[in-house]
Amino acid sequence: MGQISTPTQETFPKTADAVVIGGGIVGVATAFWLSRAGLDSVLLEMRDGLSTLTTAQSIECFRAQFTEPPMSELVQPSIEVFENFAEVIGIEGYDISIRHQGYLFVTDQPELVDDMKAAVEKHHALGVTDSEFLAHDELRARFPYLSDTAVAATFRQQDGWLSTHEATQGLAKGSGARFLLGTRATAIRQDAQGVSAVETALGTISTRTVVNAAGPFAGVVGTMAGLDLPLEPVRRQKAFISPRAEIPADAPLTIDVAQDAYWRPETGGAYIAWVDPDEPESEPKEDLPLDWDYPAIVLEKLIALSPFWEDIAENLRGEDIHPSAGQYVYTPDEQPLIGPVPEVPGFYVNCGYWAGVMLSPEAGRRIARLVTGEMKPEDNLLRPTRYAEGVVYEGDSFLRGRH
Repeated sequence: MGQISTPTQETFPKTADAVVIGGGIVGVATAFWLSRAGLDSVLLEMRDGLSTLTTAQSIECFRAQFTEPPMSELVQPSIEVFENFAEVIGIEGYDISIRHQGYLFVTDQPELVDDMKAAVEKHHALGVTDSEFLAHDELRARFPYLSDTAVAATFRQQDGWLSTHEATQGLAKGSGARFLLGTRATAIRQDAQGVSAVETALGTISTRTVVNAAGPFAGVVGTMAGLDLPLEPVRRQKAFISPRAEIPADAPLTIDVAQDAYWRPETGGAYIAWVDPDEPESEPKEDLPLDWDYPAIVLEKLIALSPFWEDIAENLRGEDIHPSAGQYVYTPDEQPLIGPVPEVPGFYVNCGYWAGVMLSPEAGRRIARLVTGEMKPEDNLLRPTRYAEGVVYEGDSFLRGRH
């Protein structure tokens, strides 16, 4: 059973086989699998709770509809973990509120139809054979809330969403790791063999393995090891709309592919969001500013393909709209960095995510396999050395954030 606590001088560990920096769902999944591999594992989280920064600001969704082989290779077994979560963590009856309501990527632009068909062909080639291409008539029959202008979509019913809080807590509780809250890593020591220790305000943990899973702060942690990691934190906003009878409660996550605007039902209301392509890179922050006109911009974009939003928008009051913001982290190919960094023996990265929730279970397991030697670094398609090696796979999945 994992131990989650705020340490004191007396309880602070002096040694560990592996130290994970970052207590979002990616870091916690990493600690889970490292402990399952038999390593004495300690996770450091600077805040007062696990999954309270970036993970908490996600819309908590997962999808198998990827066209990039490295991403598909991660997400398929990750979804399998979510679908068998109680069994995986060893806690009978543990519930992460998983909902298979689907992902619907839809467009009203005829010139995108061929892209939709090609995406489904790639999904099938990568083993996701239940992804569907839907033309206009089938779309309207299945999803009557859509505008008659919708011409095509890709859809997978088994995609959906879950409780990221419960998933993170379950991974922690089902692990053998120690999770230290309110404990910020301040330095990473090295000697002739590589990583030798992690420093914190409470003390120093001697270790030969450090995993950087610090989300938007991963670049900062990288500098502690003398590295300049290719990471760009970018603010991403969303808003929760209070319950409205007009919102179809059984709808999938519905994405307007041309506009990168999307919504999904949630407890009678909905999450709405838009990926602003002009949002600049920003410094990692715990508290992010909000654009108060953002929800209005998103609603305007949603109306084109989901017209019921127009009536809702006209009757919304300020107290019905609940905006928030987190940070995605982008890499040059918009795919995460996973694995050892050769320049600093013992230093591993598990960062660079815009899709961290849905990839976290298998990403954490991959780190454990790399640390124990079960997986060779060259067999890991997302190794951080791929750019220097020239083996980057440029992706074209919908809604990946940057173009």
